[in-house]
Amino acid sequence: MIYDVAVIGAGIIGALTARELAKYKLSAVLIEKCNDVAMGTTKANSAIVHAGFDAVPGTKKAIFNVLGAELMPKVTSELSVPYRNNGSLVVAFSEEELPELQNLLERGIKNGVKDLKILSKEELLELEPNISPEAVAALHAPTAGIVCPYEFAIAATENAVTNVVEFIRNCEVKDVEVHDDYTTLITNTGDIKAKVVVNAAGVFSDDIARMFGDDTINIVARKGEYYLFDKAVGHVVFHTIFQCPTPMGKGVLVTPTVDGNLLIGPTAVDIEDKNDTSTTYEGLMEVLNKAHKSVPTIINTRDAITQFSGLRAHAKSGDFIIGFSEKAPSLYNLAGIESPGLSAAPAIAVHAAQEVANKLGLTELKEDYNPIRPQPIRFRYLDDEEMAELIKKDPRYGRIICRCETITEGEIVEAIHAPAGARDIDGVKRRTRAGMGRCQGGFCSSKVLEILARELNIPYEEVTKEGGNSRILYGRTK
Repeated sequence: MIYDVAVIGAGIIGALTARELAKYKLSAVLIEKCNDVAMGTTKANSAIVHAGFDAVPGTKKAIFNVLGAELMPKVTSELSVPYRNNGSLVVAFSEEELPELQNLLERGIKNGVKDLKILSKEELLELEPNISPEAVAALHAPTAGIVCPYEFAIAATENAVTNVVEFIRNCEVKDVEVHDDYTTLITNTGDIKAKVVVNAAGVFSDDIARMFGDDTINIVARKGEYYLFDKAVGHVVFHTIFQCPTPMGKGVLVTPTVDGNLLIGPTAVDIEDKNDTSTTYEGLMEVLNKAHKSVPTIINTRDAITQFSGLRAHAKSGDFIIGFSEKAPSLYNLAGIESPGLSAAPAIAVHAAQEVANKLGLTELKEDYNPIRPQPIRFRYLDDEEMAELIKKDPRYGRIICRCETITEGEIVEAIHAPAGARDIDGVKRRTRAGMGRCQGGFCSSKVLEILARELNIPYEEVTKEGGNSRILYGRTK
């Protein structure tokens, strides 16, 4: 079989693009080298929907950020993904930083961002009582928001699959053969043929491009380290709090998450190893010290439940790389999608799908396309009557597996058997939040392992934390 389109990479960009392609009368396949969706940048970023005031006017970052933020409420609603329009604040801590706020305001107005306003110290303290007393003013962007990026990508993939996009995991592209009418992707699981290839491979997008003979893309992996705090301190700020940006990025932020936690970070360090997601003492101390500048009295590491790092795909060109390659006509690049990539993703996906469909001459839309991904059951949000009725129908919803987050066996089973469902412990974690609480899976992981083994009909020893060689059990004692 020759697909019309093959999408490489099931992060938020690839997943949403596959979903948009599913609207057209064409055949598409989404391939991912890891064991699950959202295993790269998408599972480890700031989870911020930027308003769009930071990017240089006229750049792809500026254009797609604003368009993507405008689409975000509609797309997240269709996919039943939590999204909160909490707004953002860029805080100035001295009179010397005030011109930067004015600069961001003017940029935002040029970019088309609505309702931007510079707040006085008094107005800022009314919105954020726990902000540093050193703050003198802030730029308020009420259109900014927060979203769960990996849940977003999972939902988009599920919706794509239900609309007849094929999803292949553990499928790594090793090389390509370009023919006149199609390209053969040579993978570890066999050859895949497609007329157009969409390159959404994140920090590895330049490697994919070079396989096609396109050496114009140069990606630097930029590492960012984070602290995630318990829900007990999730209320200390209401908005996403930024400091004035630097050439390396938007700086260390303090923000609530859609799930009620508090997140601080990231650092910004360019590294050579594109697989290095380690955390460091130096990086985490930098995060703490800089976050303390914004919220000095609240942040205590005793409330931290985990630390992590993620890699951003920084293009040396400085802007998103979007469009067909000039050196390989069958290759459509979605590269260098760093911040504000999550914010821009819905708009990038629409644009990319339209251009690919036009290239193929397949612009007719499906009559039976369904944009809705049904809301998974979230037992913890039901009232007592709803809980009782659900347990009566399926007793598995009466068995709590993760006490920290109140996650039931029924929810875990549903996540495993969903389209593009969970295949490992972290996959269950990202879909249900089992293991995301204070104990970080210390008590529930063994039960999740048992359920995975039972539902996938595999031995305990074959269940992994995140695919590959990340096995939990290596043998039996008797």
